[in-house]
Amino acid sequence: MTSAPRFGVCLFDLDGTLIDSIGLIMASFRHTMRTHLGSVPDETRWRAGFGTPLRGQLRAFARDDEEAARMVDTYRAYTDAHHDRLLAAYAGIDRGLAALDRAGVRLAVVTSKTHALARRGLDRCGLNRYFDVLVGFDDVAEHKPHPAPVLAALERLGARPSEALFVGDSPHDIRAGRAAGVRTAAVLWGPFSRQELAREAPHHWLAGPESIADLARP
Repeated sequence: MTSAPRFGVCLFDLDGTLIDSIGLIMASFRHTMRTHLGSVPDETRWRAGFGTPLRGQLRAFARDDEEAARMVDTYRAYTDAHHDRLLAAYAGIDRGLAALDRAGVRLAVVTSKTHALARRGLDRCGLNRYFDVLVGFDDVAEHKPHPAPVLAALERLGARPSEALFVGDSPHDIRAGRAAGVRTAAVLWGPFSRQELAREAPHHWLAGPESIADLARP
């Protein structure tokens, strides 16, 4: 008789966790800043917002709300044009998700990207088949680090917080998971350092994408 995995449900952030989109995100940011401001401001501020909704990130650099709206349009147009060229799954992610799937773990994506763009990224990286449930920016009224997206995914899966783990690469992911009452796992292959993530006290650490397969073990 096969023992049940430690978690019946695994929720995953997308960018920086399942797919390597950092190059695309940075190129889109730099293009947007040059287009609207004429130069690229401090990228540290931009990176700190990874994992939160785009409009709020860009508003921090815009001179007013109207400019922020134009920045969003510029950013999205650049992303759309270069998306498939600059995107890839992290090596080993597919094997890890396949192990969870075989173990009967229910999977979902919780992201601050729009639903359609998140699906496009999963499809481009060959990961769509693992995720019937996806909660994107336009699926909820509140966004990470608010717990609403995590709770929405659990509701769609018919799952309880006590049986779930939320896996993400940013402090915003860990905060959202903790606020939703689920266990959290911080990945160390994304853009945030261990020191930055440790401030949010994740319950688990994943050193590399291959570690995801370990979540299928009892």
